[in-house]
Amino acid sequence: MRRGPAPLGTPPGDLAQAAAAALLAGAWTERAMLRRLQQAVRPLGPRLPARLVASVLALHRTPPADAPRALAQEIDDLVRGHAPRGGWPPNARVRRRYAPPTAMRGARWPVAPLPTVAALGRLVGERDPGALAWLADVRGLEREVPDERLRAYRYTHHPRTGGPPRVLERPKARLKEVQRTLLREVLAPIPPHDAACGFVAGRSVLDHAARHVGRTVVVQLDLEDFFAQVTAGRVFGILRAAGYPEPVAHAIVGLTTNVVPYGFWARIPRPDGPREIERHHRLGRRLATPHLPQGAPTSPALANLAAFRLDRRLDGLARSLGLTYSRYADDLALSGGRHLARRAYELERTIAAIAADEGFRVNPQKTRVRAREGRQTVCGIVVNERPAVARRDVDRLRALLHEAEVAGPRAADRGGMGPAFEAHVRGRVAWVAQVHPARGARLREQLRRVDWSALRDTGDAGVHRSSPPGDRPFTS
Repeated sequence: MRRGPAPLGTPPGDLAQAAAAALLAGAWTERAMLRRLQQAVRPLGPRLPARLVASVLALHRTPPADAPRALAQEIDDLVRGHAPRGGWPPNARVRRRYAPPTAMRGARWPVAPLPTVAALGRLVGERDPGALAWLADVRGLEREVPDERLRAYRYTHHPRTGGPPRVLERPKARLKEVQRTLLREVLAPIPPHDAACGFVAGRSVLDHAARHVGRTVVVQLDLEDFFAQVTAGRVFGILRAAGYPEPVAHAIVGLTTNVVPYGFWARIPRPDGPREIERHHRLGRRLATPHLPQGAPTSPALANLAAFRLDRRLDGLARSLGLTYSRYADDLALSGGRHLARRAYELERTIAAIAADEGFRVNPQKTRVRAREGRQTVCGIVVNERPAVARRDVDRLRALLHEAEVAGPRAADRGGMGPAFEAHVRGRVAWVAQVHPARGARLREQLRRVDWSALRDTGDAGVHRSSPPGDRPFTS
């Protein structure tokens, strides 16, 4: 416990927090709570302390040790109702600060027990509270500091056709290690909706596509800036639902969300055209507030959990109409009979309204309605009769590998990716192999014969380009 008066002009919020801490710091009985409150904040007058304690006991039969901030807000509201002048006495000061214990409450899943911020630090291997606070960016430095060494993330952007750039926010090594621990111990035990196929153990893009094989009509929609639309407030709600007390939830929010530096965003060229400029501005606003960073290990799992209600509502809507619904990251797919084609426009409007109600925005430019008479694709996989990669895409990949084998990877790297070209090609081969194991084996044999050493020795970090037709693009 830290003793001593607070500075003059203590704001009401601080008085309420000190009062809440005092009430939570010991026995949850009227006499003990009244004694601690009178020690913590005074003078409060002859009647106000007793009225506050009685009101708090009426609201909480047991101490809300998981929600000290919420209790402080309740106390602040109670003071405004009970005090003669509708507020804290003007001469009231914090005279003693208690450090109440916090505790988990109502954990619904087998998540790591973290009753305190100190326990969180031990879990992630960061016992120094100052270092943990720096990683969580409690001072908000990431947005303002010009020196990249003081930031916890590295930033790159890649152009996209017909839209704003894709901004990647990659955490540095220490923060990435912390996030991986949080993913394993805190987020993985919380199940997403059954309709979510992306970033879920045991499910893949192939499962997403397979749910829509052989349907008469397939409708695809896209969520705009999927990760950036998930705010810190929504992450906080997920963690509170998992049973974590407010201080721990706030700390984890700081470790898993980010704000893009203003200087970095200001250097990104603005697109042409009113529609593109509007999307650019929307993305800029989202990146300027705490959001899920695309590039953090924890973001996919948190985005799935944030979309749980969206998935539940859209799955219910689909079932009521005799349709099938699934989602892979930002890609929504619904399929059904001929009646779906007649109601596609109405359905699109309904889905957009539900998405907006759940905090997401559908990109109308990417909505597609495909009948069985044409080629139906879900995330680049053809689903007319069975899951398949388009033959032309396999042929193009085979030709690219042949050129890389004969003329060298530099000649085949027409996009100028540099060393990143090898990973790009290997990813495309893995993509085909996931759908067609036999074709994938033949492509891997071609891949094995390519000499990548010259490309690795260039020292050029390369720039990622857009994925070719038929490949699954990076989300958001």
